[in-house]
Amino acid sequence: MNLTRLLSRAAAVALSGVLAVVMTLSSAEQAQAEQTIRAADPSVIRVGSTYVSVQSAGGGIAVRQAPSTGALASATPRQVWSDSAGRGEVWAPEIVTDGGRYYIYFSAGRGSAHRMYVISSASPDSGYTGESQLALPDNKWAIDGTLFTFGGQRWFVWSGWAGDTNVEQNLYIARMSSPTAPTGARHVISQPRESWERVVGNPFINEGPEAIKDPNGQLHITYSANGSWSDQYCVADLRLRAGGDPTYVWDWYKSNGCLFGSSRATMMSGWDPTLYVNGPGHHSFVLLNGDINTSPPAGPRFPLMFHAVPKGTPYAWENRYWYTGTFAWWGNTTYSRANVPGPTADTGWSLKFFE
Repeated sequence: MNLTRLLSRAAAVALSGVLAVVMTLSSAEQAQAEQTIRAADPSVIRVGSTYVSVQSAGGGIAVRQAPSTGALASATPRQVWSDSAGRGEVWAPEIVTDGGRYYIYFSAGRGSAHRMYVISSASPDSGYTGESQLALPDNKWAIDGTLFTFGGQRWFVWSGWAGDTNVEQNLYIARMSSPTAPTGARHVISQPRESWERVVGNPFINEGPEAIKDPNGQLHITYSANGSWSDQYCVADLRLRAGGDPTYVWDWYKSNGCLFGSSRATMMSGWDPTLYVNGPGHHSFVLLNGDINTSPPAGPRFPLMFHAVPKGTPYAWENRYWYTGTFAWWGNTTYSRANVPGPTADTGWSLKFFE
Protein backbone atom coordinates (compact mmCIF):
# COMPACT_ATOMS: atom_id res chain seq x y z
CA MET A 1 0.00 0.00 0.00
CA ASN A 2 1.49 3.37 -0.97
CA LEU A 3 1.90 6.20 1.54
CA THR A 4 -0.81 8.37 -0.01
CA ARG A 5 -3.40 5.61 0.27
CA LEU A 6 -2.29 4.77 3.81
CA LEU A 7 -2.69 8.38 4.90
CA SER A 8 -6.08 8.63 3.19
CA ARG A 9 -7.31 5.51 4.95
CA ALA A 10 -6.01 6.78 8.31
CA ALA A 11 -7.79 10.10 7.75
CA ALA A 12 -11.00 8.28 6.89
CA VAL A 13 -10.79 6.20 10.06
CA ALA A 14 -10.15 9.30 12.16
CA LEU A 15 -13.06 11.13 10.52
CA SER A 16 -15.40 8.20 11.11
CA GLY A 17 -14.42 8.24 14.78
CA VAL A 18 -15.18 11.94 15.04
CA LEU A 19 -18.52 11.46 13.28
CA ALA A 20 -19.40 8.60 15.63
CA VAL A 21 -18.81 10.81 18.67
CA VAL A 22 -20.79 13.68 17.11
CA MET A 23 -23.68 11.32 16.26
CA THR A 24 -23.61 9.92 19.78
CA LEU A 25 -23.75 13.38 21.32
CA SER A 26 -26.46 14.47 18.87
CA SER A 27 -28.61 11.51 19.85
CA ALA A 28 -27.98 12.40 23.49
CA GLU A 29 -29.35 15.88 22.89
CA GLN A 30 -32.52 14.37 21.41
CA ALA A 31 -33.08 11.79 24.15
CA GLN A 32 -35.28 12.72 27.09
CA ALA A 33 -34.27 11.80 30.63
CA GLU A 34 -36.49 9.39 32.50
CA GLN A 35 -38.40 10.86 35.44
CA THR A 36 -38.11 8.50 38.41
CA ILE A 37 -38.44 9.14 42.15
CA ARG A 38 -40.33 12.17 43.48
CA ALA A 39 -37.51 13.42 45.67
CA ALA A 40 -34.51 15.74 45.75
CA ASP A 41 -30.73 15.41 46.03
CA PRO A 42 -30.00 12.06 44.34
CA SER A 43 -26.93 10.08 45.35
CA VAL A 44 -26.35 6.92 43.31
CA ILE A 45 -23.34 4.62 42.94
CA ARG A 46 -22.77 1.38 41.05
CA VAL A 47 -21.49 -1.67 42.92
CA GLY A 48 -20.80 -4.45 40.43
CA SER A 49 -23.98 -4.62 38.35
CA THR A 50 -26.20 -3.14 41.08
CA TYR A 51 -27.15 0.53 41.43
CA VAL A 52 -27.47 1.79 45.00
CA SER A 53 -29.26 5.02 45.89
CA VAL A 54 -29.79 6.91 49.11
CA GLN A 55 -32.38 9.56 49.99
CA SER A 56 -34.01 11.39 52.86
CA ALA A 57 -37.31 9.68 53.66
CA GLY A 58 -39.63 9.00 56.57
CA GLY A 59 -37.73 11.14 59.04
CA GLY A 60 -34.48 9.38 58.24
CA ILE A 61 -32.53 7.79 55.41
CA ALA A 62 -33.57 5.08 52.95
CA VAL A 63 -31.52 2.97 50.51
CA ARG A 64 -32.71 1.34 47.29
CA GLN A 65 -30.98 -1.25 45.08
CA ALA A 66 -31.80 -2.04 41.45
CA PRO A 67 -30.24 -3.40 38.22
CA SER A 68 -30.46 0.02 36.52
CA THR A 69 -30.86 3.67 37.45
CA GLY A 70 -34.33 3.69 35.90
CA ALA A 71 -35.41 0.70 38.01
CA LEU A 72 -34.58 2.45 41.30
CA ALA A 73 -38.04 4.07 41.32
CA SER A 74 -39.76 0.67 41.60
CA ALA A 75 -37.24 -0.78 44.07
CA THR A 76 -38.33 -1.12 47.67
CA PRO A 77 -36.70 1.52 49.90
CA ARG A 78 -35.16 0.16 53.10
CA GLN A 79 -34.86 2.51 56.05
CA VAL A 80 -31.25 2.36 57.27
CA TRP A 81 -31.34 5.21 59.78
CA SER A 82 -34.03 7.07 61.71
CA ASP A 83 -33.72 10.38 63.50
CA SER A 84 -34.44 8.93 66.92
CA ALA A 85 -32.52 11.76 68.61
CA GLY A 86 -34.75 14.39 67.00
CA ARG A 87 -31.92 16.25 65.32
CA GLY A 88 -34.31 17.90 62.85
CA GLU A 89 -34.31 18.28 59.08
CA VAL A 90 -32.34 15.52 57.33
CA TRP A 91 -30.90 16.74 54.04
CA ALA A 92 -28.99 15.37 51.04
CA PRO A 93 -27.46 12.06 52.13
CA GLU A 94 -24.47 10.95 50.03
CA ILE A 95 -23.31 7.33 49.80
CA VAL A 96 -19.71 6.29 49.04
CA THR A 97 -17.50 3.27 49.71
CA ASP A 98 -14.11 3.28 51.39
CA GLY A 99 -12.08 0.27 52.49
CA GLY A 100 -14.94 -2.15 51.83
CA ARG A 101 -17.47 -0.22 53.94
CA TYR A 102 -20.38 1.99 52.95
CA TYR A 103 -20.49 5.50 54.36
CA ILE A 104 -23.50 7.79 54.22
CA TYR A 105 -22.90 11.47 54.94
CA PHE A 106 -25.87 13.74 55.63
CA SER A 107 -26.81 17.05 57.15
CA ALA A 108 -29.21 17.25 60.07
CA GLY A 109 -30.44 20.07 62.28
CA ARG A 110 -32.82 23.00 62.47
CA GLY A 111 -31.92 26.41 61.07
CA SER A 112 -28.39 27.45 61.97
CA ALA A 113 -27.81 24.15 63.79
CA HIS A 114 -27.30 22.10 60.60
CA ARG A 115 -24.13 20.00 60.80
CA MET A 116 -22.70 17.02 58.92
CA TYR A 117 -23.10 13.46 60.23
CA VAL A 118 -21.93 10.04 59.07
CA ILE A 119 -23.11 6.44 59.45
CA SER A 120 -21.40 3.33 58.08
CA SER A 121 -21.99 -0.36 57.39
CA ALA A 122 -20.48 -3.40 55.70
CA SER A 123 -23.76 -3.74 53.77
CA PRO A 124 -25.42 -1.09 51.57
CA ASP A 125 -28.94 -1.41 53.03
CA SER A 126 -28.65 -2.69 56.60
CA GLY A 127 -26.49 -2.76 59.71
CA TYR A 128 -25.53 0.90 59.85
CA THR A 129 -23.90 2.40 62.91
CA GLY A 130 -25.49 5.20 64.87
CA GLU A 131 -24.77 8.68 63.60
CA SER A 132 -21.69 10.63 64.63
CA GLN A 133 -21.10 14.29 63.90
CA LEU A 134 -18.15 15.09 61.68
CA ALA A 135 -15.81 17.44 63.53
CA LEU A 136 -15.43 19.80 60.59
CA PRO A 137 -13.01 22.69 61.14
CA ASP A 138 -14.59 25.82 62.70
CA ASN A 139 -17.85 23.92 63.44
CA LYS A 140 -20.09 26.16 61.30
CA TRP A 141 -23.38 25.46 59.49
CA ALA A 142 -22.68 22.70 56.95
CA ILE A 143 -24.70 20.74 54.38
CA ASP A 144 -24.24 18.63 51.20
CA GLY A 145 -20.92 17.07 52.22
CA THR A 146 -19.22 14.16 50.48
CA LEU A 147 -15.96 12.19 50.65
CA PHE A 148 -13.54 11.42 47.83
CA THR A 149 -9.89 10.45 47.34
CA PHE A 150 -7.59 12.42 45.07
CA GLY A 151 -3.81 12.33 44.84
CA GLY A 152 -3.66 9.59 47.48
CA GLN A 153 -5.43 11.82 50.03
CA ARG A 154 -8.98 11.64 51.35
CA TRP A 155 -10.89 14.92 51.05
CA PHE A 156 -14.24 16.18 52.25
CA VAL A 157 -16.09 18.93 50.37
CA TRP A 158 -19.27 20.67 51.55
CA SER A 159 -21.40 23.81 51.45
CA GLY A 160 -21.29 26.05 54.46
CA TRP A 161 -21.30 29.46 56.06
CA ALA A 162 -18.22 31.54 56.79
CA GLY A 163 -19.67 32.65 60.13
CA ASP A 164 -22.87 32.18 62.09
CA THR A 165 -25.30 34.06 59.84
CA ASN A 166 -26.88 33.06 56.54
CA VAL A 167 -25.23 35.56 54.19
CA GLU A 168 -24.02 33.17 51.49
CA GLN A 169 -23.18 29.49 51.07
CA ASN A 170 -19.59 28.81 50.09
CA LEU A 171 -17.86 25.58 49.10
CA TYR A 172 -15.20 24.32 51.51
CA ILE A 173 -12.68 21.50 51.39
CA ALA A 174 -10.71 19.77 54.15
CA ARG A 175 -8.39 16.80 54.42
CA MET A 176 -9.61 13.60 56.09
CA SER A 177 -7.34 11.24 58.04
CA SER A 178 -10.06 8.56 57.82
CA PRO A 179 -13.60 8.42 56.39
CA THR A 180 -14.90 9.85 59.68
CA ALA A 181 -12.11 12.18 60.84
CA PRO A 182 -11.38 15.60 59.30
CA THR A 183 -7.89 16.96 59.89
CA GLY A 184 -6.43 20.45 59.57
CA ALA A 185 -8.18 23.62 58.46
CA ARG A 186 -11.11 24.17 56.12
CA HIS A 187 -10.37 26.01 52.89
CA VAL A 188 -12.85 27.96 50.81
CA ILE A 189 -12.73 27.00 47.12
CA SER A 190 -15.77 28.84 45.75
CA GLN A 191 -18.06 31.72 46.68
CA PRO A 192 -21.19 32.83 44.76
CA ARG A 193 -19.69 36.05 43.43
CA GLU A 194 -20.28 35.80 39.66
CA SER A 195 -23.30 37.64 38.24
CA TRP A 196 -24.80 34.46 36.73
CA GLU A 197 -24.80 32.73 40.15
CA ARG A 198 -26.40 35.72 41.87
CA VAL A 199 -29.61 35.88 39.83
CA VAL A 200 -31.53 34.43 42.77
CA GLY A 201 -30.23 34.76 46.28
CA ASN A 202 -30.31 36.38 49.67
CA PRO A 203 -28.64 34.16 50.58
CA PHE A 204 -26.58 33.48 47.47
CA ILE A 205 -25.82 29.83 46.91
CA ASN A 206 -23.00 27.44 46.07
CA GLU A 207 -24.06 23.95 47.18
CA GLY A 208 -24.36 20.28 46.19
CA PRO A 209 -20.65 19.75 45.36
CA GLU A 210 -19.75 16.55 43.46
CA ALA A 211 -16.19 15.44 42.68
CA ILE A 212 -15.04 13.81 39.44
CA LYS A 213 -11.74 13.40 37.55
CA ASP A 214 -11.43 14.33 33.89
CA PRO A 215 -9.56 12.32 31.22
CA ASN A 216 -6.43 14.37 31.97
CA GLY A 217 -6.61 13.33 35.64
CA GLN A 218 -7.59 16.83 36.81
CA LEU A 219 -10.06 17.24 39.65
CA HIS A 220 -13.45 18.89 39.08
CA ILE A 221 -16.04 19.91 41.65
CA THR A 222 -19.39 20.47 39.99
CA TYR A 223 -21.95 22.29 42.11
CA SER A 224 -25.36 23.97 42.15
CA ALA A 225 -25.76 27.74 41.99
CA ASN A 226 -28.68 30.13 42.54
CA GLY A 227 -31.45 29.37 45.02
CA SER A 228 -32.88 25.84 45.00
CA TRP A 229 -36.31 27.45 45.48
CA SER A 230 -36.07 28.95 41.96
CA ASP A 231 -36.06 27.66 38.39
CA GLN A 232 -32.74 29.55 38.02
CA TYR A 233 -31.07 26.69 39.93
CA CYS A 234 -28.28 25.26 37.77
CA VAL A 235 -25.05 23.24 37.71
CA ALA A 236 -21.61 24.83 37.23
CA ASP A 237 -18.03 23.56 37.38
CA LEU A 238 -14.79 24.18 39.24
CA ARG A 239 -11.68 22.75 37.55
CA LEU A 240 -8.43 22.42 39.49
CA ARG A 241 -5.51 23.48 37.31
CA ALA A 242 -3.03 20.74 36.37
CA GLY A 243 -0.75 20.17 39.36
CA GLY A 244 -2.82 22.55 41.49
CA ASP A 245 -3.36 22.52 45.25
CA PRO A 246 -6.98 21.63 46.16
CA THR A 247 -6.77 23.88 49.23
CA TYR A 248 -5.69 27.01 47.30
CA VAL A 249 -8.71 28.88 45.99
CA TRP A 250 -6.89 30.50 43.06
CA ASP A 251 -5.83 27.11 41.68
CA TRP A 252 -9.52 26.52 40.94
CA TYR A 253 -11.05 27.88 37.72
CA LYS A 254 -14.82 28.37 37.54
CA SER A 255 -16.93 27.84 34.43
CA ASN A 256 -18.10 31.13 32.91
CA GLY A 257 -21.75 30.32 33.44
CA CYS A 258 -24.04 27.38 34.10
CA LEU A 259 -23.29 24.13 32.27
CA PHE A 260 -26.72 22.62 33.03
CA GLY A 261 -29.69 24.91 33.55
CA SER A 262 -33.02 26.06 32.17
CA SER A 263 -32.30 29.79 31.73
CA ARG A 264 -30.39 30.79 28.59
CA ALA A 265 -29.26 34.03 30.24
CA THR A 266 -27.10 32.20 32.79
CA MET A 267 -25.63 29.52 30.51
CA MET A 268 -21.99 29.49 29.54
CA SER A 269 -21.42 30.40 25.90
CA GLY A 270 -21.77 27.24 23.78
CA TRP A 271 -24.06 25.50 26.31
CA ASP A 272 -27.83 25.34 25.73
CA PRO A 273 -30.66 25.44 28.29
CA THR A 274 -32.80 22.39 29.03
CA LEU A 275 -35.82 21.43 26.94
CA TYR A 276 -37.88 19.31 29.33
CA VAL A 277 -37.10 20.34 32.92
CA ASN A 278 -36.59 23.50 34.96
CA GLY A 279 -33.90 24.15 37.54
CA PRO A 280 -31.71 21.04 37.25
CA GLY A 281 -29.46 20.94 40.27
CA HIS A 282 -28.07 18.56 42.87
CA HIS A 283 -26.71 15.61 40.89
CA SER A 284 -24.73 12.35 41.06
CA PHE A 285 -22.22 10.94 38.55
CA VAL A 286 -23.11 7.26 39.28
CA LEU A 287 -19.49 6.12 39.56
CA LEU A 288 -18.30 2.58 40.25
CA ASN A 289 -18.19 2.23 44.05
CA GLY A 290 -18.67 6.00 44.21
CA ASP A 291 -14.92 6.36 43.57
CA ILE A 292 -13.75 9.30 41.44
CA ASN A 293 -10.73 7.24 40.43
CA THR A 294 -13.18 5.23 38.28
CA SER A 295 -14.30 8.42 36.49
CA PRO A 296 -15.08 7.66 32.84
CA PRO A 297 -12.71 8.49 29.97
CA ALA A 298 -13.36 10.77 27.03
CA GLY A 299 -15.98 9.37 24.68
CA PRO A 300 -19.75 9.11 24.53
CA ARG A 301 -22.33 9.59 27.27
CA PHE A 302 -22.15 8.26 30.83
CA PRO A 303 -24.85 7.89 33.52
CA LEU A 304 -25.98 10.87 35.57
CA MET A 305 -28.76 11.40 38.10
CA PHE A 306 -30.08 14.88 38.82
CA HIS A 307 -33.14 16.48 40.32
CA ALA A 308 -35.36 19.01 38.58
CA VAL A 309 -38.98 20.08 38.12
CA PRO A 310 -40.77 19.10 34.88
CA LYS A 311 -41.56 22.04 32.61
CA GLY A 312 -45.21 23.06 32.88
CA THR A 313 -45.24 22.31 36.61
CA PRO A 314 -45.02 25.07 39.24
CA TYR A 315 -41.45 25.27 40.50
CA ALA A 316 -41.53 24.15 44.12
CA TRP A 317 -39.45 21.84 46.30
CA GLU A 318 -42.29 19.33 46.54
CA ASN A 319 -42.38 19.04 42.73
CA ARG A 320 -38.79 17.89 42.32
CA TYR A 321 -38.04 14.51 40.77
CA TRP A 322 -34.94 12.44 40.16
CA TYR A 323 -34.04 12.09 36.47
CA THR A 324 -31.79 9.62 34.67
CA GLY A 325 -29.65 11.91 32.54
CA THR A 326 -26.22 11.55 30.96
CA PHE A 327 -23.03 13.58 30.66
CA ALA A 328 -20.00 13.69 28.37
CA TRP A 329 -16.56 15.23 28.63
CA TRP A 330 -16.05 18.32 26.48
CA GLY A 331 -12.44 19.15 25.64
CA ASN A 332 -10.43 22.28 24.92
CA THR A 333 -12.69 24.50 27.02
CA THR A 334 -11.32 27.73 28.48
CA TYR A 335 -12.49 29.13 31.81
CA SER A 336 -11.43 32.75 32.25
CA ARG A 337 -11.35 35.21 35.16
CA ALA A 338 -10.06 38.67 36.03
CA ASN A 339 -8.70 40.72 38.93
CA VAL A 340 -7.51 37.71 40.94
CA PRO A 341 -4.07 36.13 41.54
CA GLY A 342 -2.66 33.70 38.99
CA PRO A 343 -3.23 33.24 35.24
CA THR A 344 -6.46 34.72 33.91
CA ALA A 345 -7.42 31.64 31.87
CA ASP A 346 -7.16 27.87 32.02
CA THR A 347 -8.00 25.47 29.19
CA GLY A 348 -8.96 21.84 29.68
CA TRP A 349 -11.89 19.46 29.93
CA SER A 350 -15.40 20.62 30.77
CA LEU A 351 -18.71 18.73 30.80
CA LYS A 352 -21.88 18.62 28.75
CA PHE A 353 -25.03 17.48 30.52
CA PHE A 354 -28.01 15.93 28.72
CA GLU A 355 -31.62 15.44 29.74
